[in-house]
Amino acid sequence: MKALAQAISKTSIPGLLVIERPVYQDMRGFFHEIFRLNELEKASGIKFRPVQASHAYSLPRVIRAIHTEGWNKLIYPVTGKMFAAIVDPRPESSTFGRVETFIFDNTKKDSPHRALFIPKGLGNSVCVTGRQSVDYIYLVDDYWDDKKASGIAWDDPDLAIKWPIKNPIISKRDKSNPTLRELFPEKFRDK
Repeated sequence: MKALAQAISKTSIPGLLVIERPVYQDMRGFFHEIFRLNELEKASGIKFRPVQASHAYSLPRVIRAIHTEGWNKLIYPVTGKMFAAIVDPRPESSTFGRVETFIFDNTKKDSPHRALFIPKGLGNSVCVTGRQSVDYIYLVDDYWDDKKASGIAWDDPDLAIKWPIKNPIISKRDKSNPTLRELFPEKFRDK
């Protein structure tokens, strides 16, 4: 099996990267390298030294709302079908308030397997869109610390995210997150 160069795509939000590597399939199943650190660091310009790997399992109709954290993160959906909305809530950023969305569908044998690299400060969310639950793995370069974790309202009208499901299941904490306008009123004075 020959290793191919990592396909890393930039997005409209600086630092947010889509990683897609080839999937090698045969009669046994498949083999897939999720990422290569040296290539990720070269593409991102960020030293990424994961210290924690976590596995999240979400049921159909679940939205794990827009979480903003003080660490870099690589997320990799393993099963199911999900929608991800990534938000730039960094007030100093030229892309403040911008949203990028992605659909991951790992329900088919030949699904493209992609990962996202999300630099610290960006808000990320996961929304299960299919009838099957979603498992995803994420690596972070700092240990979980509740003081470094916060969130943004999943239904923030200024973000206008078009969630692909109705009547989502959302945690109490995620339902009480503030809007960008509440967090950074100075950014909305001229609007």
